[in-house]
Amino acid sequence: MKTIITSADAEIREGHYPVAIKTGRHELTADESVVNGGQDAGPEPFALLLSALAACTVVTLKMYAERKQWPLAGVRAHLRYLKGGDGDEIRRTVVVEGPLNEPQRARLAEIAEKTPVTLVLKQGLAINTQLKLSAEAASGQAAS
Repeated sequence: MKTIITSADAEIREGHYPVAIKTGRHELTADESVVNGGQDAGPEPFALLLSALAACTVVTLKMYAERKQWPLAGVRAHLRYLKGGDGDEIRRTVVVEGPLNEPQRARLAEIAEKTPVTLVLKQGLAINTQLKLSAEAASGQAAS
């Protein structure tokens, strides 16, 4: 039996192409850039993906350092999604602040490669899609 880890709902109605996203008690907006026909009302989907990876990276490293009682004053991550002839790639730069020694920095670099979102992206993930009619559309079809 599988356990639900988290969930998200997204809806698009009118316009090009603002998306209302709800996850837990949080609401945010995604959109396409103006160049891609959107209104730039929020981050593009790939920017949200990179944001999730960046957030997971910095939180995981901060939590790890706190458990080890290491002097990590701050951590930042900069990510870029690249497409090219030799395949797609995410480049991640992590900047740590504080008087960490070399073994501590090396261990944090190792941990960055093992964050939960990093592992999901590296391993791939089955995505099972179901397409359903809305109740309104389904009742309209039944009447026809």
